[in-house]
Amino acid sequence: MRGGGIYKRRNLPPPLTLALSPQARGEGMPSHPGFRPRVQRAITRPIVAPARGRTAIPMQKPRNDRPEARLPKGFQDTGPADARALARMLATIRGVYESYGFEPLETSAIEYTEALGKFLPDQDRPNAGVFSFQDEDDQWLSLRYDLTAPLARYVAENYDRLPKPYRRYATGPVWRNEKAGPGRFRQFTQFDADTVGTESVAADAEICMLAADTMERLGIARGDYVLKVNNRKVLDGVMEAIGFAGPEHAEARLTVLRAIDKLDRLGVAGVKLLLGAGRKDESGDFTKGAGLNETQIAKVIGYVSVEAAANGRATVAQLRGVLDDTEIGRAGLDELDEIATLVETCGYGADRIRIDPSVVRGLEYYTGPVFEAELTFKVTGDDGQPVRFGSVGGGGRYDDLVASRSASRGCSQRSNC
Repeated sequence: MRGGGIYKRRNLPPPLTLALSPQARGEGMPSHPGFRPRVQRAITRPIVAPARGRTAIPMQKPRNDRPEARLPKGFQDTGPADARALARMLATIRGVYESYGFEPLETSAIEYTEALGKFLPDQDRPNAGVFSFQDEDDQWLSLRYDLTAPLARYVAENYDRLPKPYRRYATGPVWRNEKAGPGRFRQFTQFDADTVGTESVAADAEICMLAADTMERLGIARGDYVLKVNNRKVLDGVMEAIGFAGPEHAEARLTVLRAIDKLDRLGVAGVKLLLGAGRKDESGDFTKGAGLNETQIAKVIGYVSVEAAANGRATVAQLRGVLDDTEIGRAGLDELDEIATLVETCGYGADRIRIDPSVVRGLEYYTGPVFEAELTFKVTGDDGQPVRFGSVGGGGRYDDLVASRSASRGCSQRSNC
């Protein structure tokens, strides 16, 4: 069907034919491959034959250069229902924090990368774990990893005009440049409460009580959660007792602490394997252990095997029986005993705030009491298997928080979040 045959069968006019001059056809024009005469470009597009009396409209090729609408891994959108629920939850938490006398503070979402320092998960790789970029002055900037580094910078800049102790709360998104997974996001909301500028253990006890009150105000019934409290000084005492004191044993200490941290999941038998040569899991993967000898393993297991007593002070007394041979360990136990006394005097029993020797908290900057909030009620997943929430909040004390940001600040600061 050549010529206008197909158009005649559809009762359409014959195709448009244009007679071009040699110049319009490009004859005698430059032969550069990117050059085509304007008229030629205009008529090489397909032309749809119109109905009689209408103007022909060139067909437009479909655009395929538009970016695909997709969300990056590790991030999520929040719809109306969830956004309102989040707003109600944050308002509830804010009400509890303010009832304890904490005041709000908003800081920048971006900090100098060097200011994050020891608040990063890996101090040897300052860009690991954070989203970073360079500004026009070639200074490295990062989205905040948590709300602690901005607090340290703010207090160091404004120390003289702040009340002592300084009590602040802050909330907002934080960003982690880490591998995303189920329930593990690269952006999420934190809500912190911190006390800066007091050496009193009462500040640690207050934070524990604040956390317990917050859980209940959010609708988590008493008995469905527990605040587990330990002290990094006690753990340092364990390390000293097995001969792992000093910077040369830093890596070995970290391996031991990781093993202790798995007590809830693996039990005493699994922890013993990780303290020794290592452990092979159900899939066949092998995790290298700390390489402790039998005497060292027995010391650590004796410590973590202490079960919570009817009250915190009784638990501390049991711990003294297995760990009273180092000065730093005794100092940590004394602080735990004081915290237990304070919270129990205020009516917070061991069903709400419990002394637990297995609490480690991974961040290296903790120097004193540490705590974790855990949900204890049972939940079954879609596969019928129990789901363990693990820690839903936590924090601890870190000395010299502000002094590490300013050489002129020689005093020791304590903060809890």
